[in-house]
Amino acid sequence: MATVALVVMGVSGSGKSTVGSHLADKLGWKFYDGDDYHPDENKKKMAEGIPLNDQDRIPWLCHLHDILRREHTCGQNAILACSALKKMYRRILENGEPSCQNESGQQENQGPPAPLKILFVHLDGPIDLIASRLRKRKGHFMPLTLLQSQFDTLEPPSTPESFITISLEKSISEIVAEIEAYIKKTY
Repeated sequence: MATVALVVMGVSGSGKSTVGSHLADKLGWKFYDGDDYHPDENKKKMAEGIPLNDQDRIPWLCHLHDILRREHTCGQNAILACSALKKMYRRILENGEPSCQNESGQQENQGPPAPLKILFVHLDGPIDLIASRLRKRKGHFMPLTLLQSQFDTLEPPSTPESFITISLEKSISEIVAEIEAYIKKTY
């Protein structure tokens, strides 16, 4: 099987971290939670109820791209939980970004490497279900008041992106099994 990079994506409260970590445990893959890599300024902004803009997200996405690139280079399958709400954000995860710097702080000068082949798993569900989940979540920097802005920003994946969409109205075990079956069939 080729090295797989999988991004579990969706709005805040869709279960990206839960699904991603369960799937990584089941498959024995590395798991990264994109929320762990937000700079403090982004977390502070969200905690104050201010939606992030592209300028806030791009450096964060560049860092996540670097993590996926490193794992791919090492031949390690990896799962990343990341909202990846816009097509542009998913392209940065795959290709990096001209303004991105590599982990040593240097801009890439030797031309762009081949894009990463990422499978995006879009966890999709109705706003009322996700809002009920966010109401129960404690100690997270993302408040319920920003949920509508996430839905407003969301550009669901579409062809030619590599993706599957899975309903949040299934149990975690059903979601994980569906993703695992898709990976086995496709890779």
